[in-house]
Amino acid sequence: MTTAEVPVRGVKVNALGLEKKAYQAAPSTLCKGCGHDSISQRIMNVAWELSLDQTQVVKMSGIGCSSKSPAYFLGWSHAFNGVHGRMPAVATGAVVANHNLTVIGVSGDGDTASIGTGQFKHAVRRNVPMVYIVENNGVYGLTKGQFSATADLGQRLKYAGVNNLPPLDICMEALAANATFVARSFAGDPKQVESLLKAAFSHRGIAVLDIISPCVTFNNHDDSTKSYSWGRAQETPLNELNFIPDYAEITIDGRYEGELQVEMHDGSKIVLKKLDPDYDPTDKLNAFRTLEEARQKQQFITGLIYVNEHERPDLHELLHFSDTPLVYLPDEVLRPSRETLEKVLASL
Repeated sequence: MTTAEVPVRGVKVNALGLEKKAYQAAPSTLCKGCGHDSISQRIMNVAWELSLDQTQVVKMSGIGCSSKSPAYFLGWSHAFNGVHGRMPAVATGAVVANHNLTVIGVSGDGDTASIGTGQFKHAVRRNVPMVYIVENNGVYGLTKGQFSATADLGQRLKYAGVNNLPPLDICMEALAANATFVARSFAGDPKQVESLLKAAFSHRGIAVLDIISPCVTFNNHDDSTKSYSWGRAQETPLNELNFIPDYAEITIDGRYEGELQVEMHDGSKIVLKKLDPDYDPTDKLNAFRTLEEARQKQQFITGLIYVNEHERPDLHELLHFSDTPLVYLPDEVLRPSRETLEKVLASL
């Protein structure tokens, strides 16, 4: 911490002694009122509250308005802006090289659900340890308002006409690829977004967050399911979320009805105050059913849709990595000797 960064008396700081403004980055160049900027603010708030060391955070993105977002939060962290749809592969490379990093992948409905669908699905099935955020607005905002793959059937846009193709559901696709953490939220619901982000950062493996993020320029009219007005009017939370970090001391009254405590892989907890008494986020078949019923009724459900409480290895464990990240291993350990290489080649 430099002299200029010493906290002023009376100013609130986190466990690292940093003020919240230390988690800011460049000023946003997105349209005023864009849902993506709200998500960036949520990430900054959560990173500060959890006292994340920004020097051990890497932000990954592809192409699109959403992929500009990492420039606007956590200015001390590392970042890589890849080509369209290829963010998951680059993120996988980063976590393979250094599993000590906290990886935040920010993508969009075009970057993930169109050209990047294959990359997204394989990152999910490999359980790459990262927080994967999809800023979903149903439109290609950066290229002037064409439909994306998550645009609703029959949706009308000013310049693109009427969409005649059914949408892809990000959460459904994640479930089908065996994601261990699937959630949906709305950029206009900051409390829920922050609770889900805290849980996602604690999750062991990939945590997929599909966040409906209205495009105020091309897709914010009242009948759009990606608009602020529709989201505020139609949002139906599956659960009321309150994240409890594993280092916090807290007492919960076990007699309280309607509450379900789900243990994350690192021992942290997420407490769900269930609004639907029948909804269980650990039931994968029910998650599929809930998403499909919501689609048919054109309902906007948010919250923790599915979490896998059981042990499932992440990518590091599947590949049997050493405790020391590969990036810190010396050449003599990483490179086989000539004799070893000759034996390997002879065996082939």
